Amino acid sequence: MDLYQDQNDRIFVFGSNLAGRHGKGAALDARLHHGAIYGKGFGLQGKSYAIPTKDENLNTLPLTVIQTYVAKFIAFAKQHREMEFEVTKIGCGLAGYTPQDIAPLFNGAPKNCHLPPEFKEVIRAIPKLSGEVSFTAASFRPAPSLYPNRHR
Repeated sequence: MDLYQDQNDRIFVFGSNLAGRHGKGAALDARLHHGAIYGKGFGLQGKSYAIPTKDENLNTLPLTVIQTYVAKFIAFAKQHREMEFEVTKIGCGLAGYTPQDIAPLFNGAPKNCHLPPEFKEVIRAIPKLSGEVSFTAASFRPAPSLYPNRHR
């Protein structure tokens, strides 16, 4: 795809609930304008891709659960480099998370994933490790005790 293609050609990536009730926020926009299917809470649908941030009862999912869905999305994006994805600030509206909570989940996303500026800013601030870091039991040293007068 052309690097400068119109954003309307991109797959609209939005936060959803597992029940697929696309009734508010970006999910409603996805249903009305990007082919999201009511009742389908995860995956590619029309010109949209749903990433769950809430459960079937509309309770916010823990970050560890959202992370698994983001990882599945990133794997899909890597397998479909011919597609371009416009990622919204998933989880930062009705689910109540901040970009600082959600953006790191997208660290390492391929170039065909166009992230919101707030996510890019957070990801740029994540320290980059150079080289390989490894730890062995022999190199591990316990932290000094916070209670020096206590015996272990």
